[in-house]
Amino acid sequence: MSSQQKQPSLLESIIPIIFLVILLGANVMVFGDDGLAGSNQIALLLATAVVGIIAFFRLKMSFDTLMNGVVDSISAAMSSILILLMIGALSGAWLLSGIVPAMVYYGLQILNPTIFLVATVIICAIVSVATGSSWSTIATVGIALLGIGKALGMPEGLVAGAIISGAYFGDKMSPLSDTTNLAPAVAGTDLFTHIRYMVYTTLPSFTIASILFLIIGFGYDSEISQDNVKSVLVALDKAFYISPVLFVVPAIVVFMIIKKVPALPALFVGTLTGAIIGIFLQPTAVTVIAGGETGWEATYMVFMKAMYEGFSIESENQIVSELLGSSGMAGMLGTIWLIIVAMGFGGAMEVTGMLEKITSTIIKNVTNETGLFASVAGTCIFFNTTASDQYLSIVVPGKMYAEAFKEKGLAPENLSRTLEDTATVTSVLVPWNTCGVAQSSVLGVATMAYLPYCFFNLLSPIMTVLFAAFKIKIKRISK
Repeated sequence: MSSQQKQPSLLESIIPIIFLVILLGANVMVFGDDGLAGSNQIALLLATAVVGIIAFFRLKMSFDTLMNGVVDSISAAMSSILILLMIGALSGAWLLSGIVPAMVYYGLQILNPTIFLVATVIICAIVSVATGSSWSTIATVGIALLGIGKALGMPEGLVAGAIISGAYFGDKMSPLSDTTNLAPAVAGTDLFTHIRYMVYTTLPSFTIASILFLIIGFGYDSEISQDNVKSVLVALDKAFYISPVLFVVPAIVVFMIIKKVPALPALFVGTLTGAIIGIFLQPTAVTVIAGGETGWEATYMVFMKAMYEGFSIESENQIVSELLGSSGMAGMLGTIWLIIVAMGFGGAMEVTGMLEKITSTIIKNVTNETGLFASVAGTCIFFNTTASDQYLSIVVPGKMYAEAFKEKGLAPENLSRTLEDTATVTSVLVPWNTCGVAQSSVLGVATMAYLPYCFFNLLSPIMTVLFAAFKIKIKRISK
């Protein structure tokens, strides 16, 4: 930072955010769910330009300094971008190999509309705890459960909300989760103390969310009769070879992740094994997609395209036609575009000191313990909205508030729990956050469509503030 560079004022710091919120609001009004197609990306680029104008003309910051901050922020998201590309390839391979259709086929025979939603929450929670990854859970069993929900006639947003609620419970509570390890490290406590302390707020949130899904399920009047469900089963059976053998591939992926194999190689192995098993078990589907052509060239072309650009199979059943389609890696490019510009905006806000100015102003006005907890929650949500990254939303507030918690005699696990109760779970609710963009793209459901039904994610921040307000399970530093 040069000696001539100035620090931003509070007004200068919030101008880009106000500008962004106005543009995003206009996009919602004009484009609706199509905002992710490009208008939101342009809004973030324009907001970044506003940051740049203030940085050049008011803060006397050089272009190189600003760009270094933007590039560093985008670089931090590269692992997520690579995982998204691999998820796109995996979704195409697993669909063509019959893995996802098999999950839907057997799921329809076990689940009914009454218990489907609560079962979805529990299934995703178990898988996510086992794998430590909400992203992997949603990209595998989540996609299959969404297909079952469609076949049962349930709204996509409702089913996606149940999937995300369960997946983020596991992401939050699993010792294998990166965020569950990151939060205590930043706050200054150990992993298992952090997990045990999270139970107090997380279990009530998860219980209430499950009850809400159960109530909705009991009162849900499915528009699709059992005859129609049977027609879905017949159509799936006609299009693919359905067998429990297909579950070997997802079992391998889950086993690898449990054994702490990083997500990227685990998903790569899942994609490759899915394609291999599909070559041997799904010759009929391959021939249909290849337009009747046979031979190794046609098979090679079909599976390559399934992974990089996707495919679709027409069926007499409309629901099955919607299910039997994937956009592969190419379908993730719009998502990656949004992540890049969102991280660029967050990097520009951070390197100019605008984010620090806003958050330091918040800290100055905190006068009591309840206000301190509420400030952490608000700051985490603020960073999820502005920095557009889950990890920054844990690290920066964690560093900011660590000393304040110590000064008030509060044990560090109070801070780590609050970080997870807010930063981890609300990231998926922001349409331009890396998590919100990823999950809406993987599931094919707009963020605003599933947001009202992410009961666990919505309840968690409320629960942590309520516990603080009523002095419930507030742990203090032992003297």
